[in-house]
Amino acid sequence: MLPVESLSRIRVALPIAGMFLLLSATASAQPDSGLAGAAIDESGLVLPGVTVGATSPALIEGVRTVITDGQGRYAIVNLRPGTYALTFTLTGFRTVVRENIELTSAFTATIDVEMGVGSVQEMITVTAASPVVDVVNSVP
Repeated sequence: MLPVESLSRIRVALPIAGMFLLLSATASAQPDSGLAGAAIDESGLVLPGVTVGATSPALIEGVRTVITDGQGRYAIVNLRPGTYALTFTLTGFRTVVRENIELTSAFTATIDVEMGVGSVQEMITVTAASPVVDVVNSVP
């Protein structure tokens, strides 16, 4: 059996320990932030397959990347509060960058973008053997 003095200490320590557990559970259950939206072209049509990259000093990995779905929508979830930049890229379209997006705790910012058609560049390389011209013999 424990002495009365030890029991008194346990009775005081248990509520304090429970309070710390409750506070730590509340702090870790804080909802994360996110970025979501859609990518469309100049005519208003949705753009599936757009690469969306979120960068921020708040990200441990430095950049988080997703691809827009068939409806041109994207969602980047579980982000820490902080300042973010979004980069939207798709072959054939101009790259769009949105900077200084402030995310607070438990907030999902909606960032929709309109992407214009980029300049079309084509390179054609023709490879052929040069014709052989016989300058010594002439055959009719």
